[in-house]
Amino acid sequence: MASGSFVEFLETLRGALPANRIESSLQTLRENSRDLGQLIGEAIPPRAVLYPESVEEVREIMRTATRYRVPIISRGAGSGVSGGVHVLGSAVVLNLSRMNRILNVSPENETATVEPGVINHDLNAAVEEFGLMYAPDPASYRISTIGGNIATNAGGLRCAKYGVTRESVLALDVVLSDGRLIHVGRQSFKGVAGYDLVGLFTGSEGTLGVVVGATVRLRYLPVQQRDLFCVFDSVEAAVRGLQHIAQARVQPAILELVDEATMRVLDQFYGTSVSREGGALLLIRLDGYGADAEERAIRQVLGAVALRLSVAEDEFATTLIEMRRTSRGDTQDDAYRMGEDVAVPKGEMLRFVRQLNSIALRHEVNLRLIAHAGDGNFHPTFFVDPSTGQAGLSRLNAALEESVREALRLGGTITGEHGVGSVKLAWLEWEQEPDVISLQHALKEVLDPLGILNPGKAIPDLSAR
Repeated sequence: MASGSFVEFLETLRGALPANRIESSLQTLRENSRDLGQLIGEAIPPRAVLYPESVEEVREIMRTATRYRVPIISRGAGSGVSGGVHVLGSAVVLNLSRMNRILNVSPENETATVEPGVINHDLNAAVEEFGLMYAPDPASYRISTIGGNIATNAGGLRCAKYGVTRESVLALDVVLSDGRLIHVGRQSFKGVAGYDLVGLFTGSEGTLGVVVGATVRLRYLPVQQRDLFCVFDSVEAAVRGLQHIAQARVQPAILELVDEATMRVLDQFYGTSVSREGGALLLIRLDGYGADAEERAIRQVLGAVALRLSVAEDEFATTLIEMRRTSRGDTQDDAYRMGEDVAVPKGEMLRFVRQLNSIALRHEVNLRLIAHAGDGNFHPTFFVDPSTGQAGLSRLNAALEESVREALRLGGTITGEHGVGSVKLAWLEWEQEPDVISLQHALKEVLDPLGILNPGKAIPDLSAR
C-alpha cells in the first residue's frame, strides 16, 4: 500500500466530511491501535481515526476507501480480547462510537433499533421502563457497544438461558466495502426467506461489512430473581454439582463456576474472604415466575453435596455475581499470563477440568479457572512468575496450546464467545478443515473483493501460502 494512497484518501475525505470527523493526534491514534487482546510487539498506530456520525458518512468513507484501496478497521469501545481490532499494518480506523442513538423502541413488537455505538448497558436502561431487557450481557456490558457485540457475536453471563448475541439480532443495516448499503433480516422473530445473512454478518468481526444499524429482540424483564452461591471443596465437585442441576431440569439464567485461585484474586481486590470457604464456587441466578420453585429444586439437589449453600435472599450472592464480572483481572503482567475462551460439550466438562489441571502440572504453570458453566464455556488462565523469563513463557505457550487442542479433542471449539480476531488465527485450522476455511474466504472475496475490511483477521488466507 503506497503511502500516497492514504494522503489522497484523507484529503478527499477532508473535502467531504466535517473537520471533526478526522482525528490524527498521537493520543487518539494510540487509543485506537488495539483492543484488550494480547499483543505481540508494539502497537502500530493507525494512519488516522475517522468518527462518522451518520450512515451516509460511513458510505462516503467506504466509497473513498475503495477508490484508494485503503484498509479500514471498524471498531467500537475496543473491549474485545482477541485482537479483532489490532492494527497490524498501515490502516485507517473507523470508530463508530459517535453513532450512538437508540432509534426506536417498540414495546409492542418487543424490539429496539439502534446505531452500532449504543452501549449495551444504556440500551437496557432505556427499555427497562417497558418491562423489557436486552439479554446479551458480556462482562464488559457497561462499556461495550452493540456494534462490537455483534461483530464478535459476544456472549456473557446470561448465555446459559438466553444465548449469545446472534440469538437476539433480527436485522442489520450494513455498508459494504464499496459503500453500498444493504438491509438484511426482518422485524419479525421468525423468518426463513433466503440465506441467513444476519447470522453471517454477526460474528464476522468487521471483515465482511460495516454494521451501521441493528434491530434486536428484547426479552421480558424477569418479575422475580433469585441469586444463590454454593461452595464446594473442589472444582471437580462443583462440576458434579452442575450435573445435579441439569438432571433436575432447572435452567438458570446465570450459572458460573469460579475456582479457589480466582476467589483469592477477588478477595484481594474486594477485601472479602470467600477463598477460605472452599475450593470452588457456583454462582446461580434464577429468573421468571418459576424462580422460587427452581430455587427449591436446586437446594434439594445440592444440599447434600455442597459445603455451603447461601441462605434465601442473601444479598452477598448478588454481590458475588457482580464480582465475577471482573474476575479475569489482577496485577499480573500480561506478558506472563494467557487466558482462553474455549468451550466443550457439557458432558465433557469434568474431563476437561481434569485435563486442565494435568496440563498445568505437566508444564509447571499456574492455573486459574472460571467458566460460564451453564453452556460449557471455559476461561482458563495460565500464568507464571515473571522471574522465570523465556523458559516460563515457553512453558506457558505449550500449556495454552495443549489446553486448546484438548478442548477440540473433546468436541469443543477454540472460541466460545470472544471471536478469532488475530490472536487465535492460527488455531482456526486446528478446528476447521481447509475446504471450510477456503469457502469462508470465497464469501469474503464476494463481499470485500479488494480485501480492505479488517485484513488479516478472523479467517486465515490459505491461498497466500
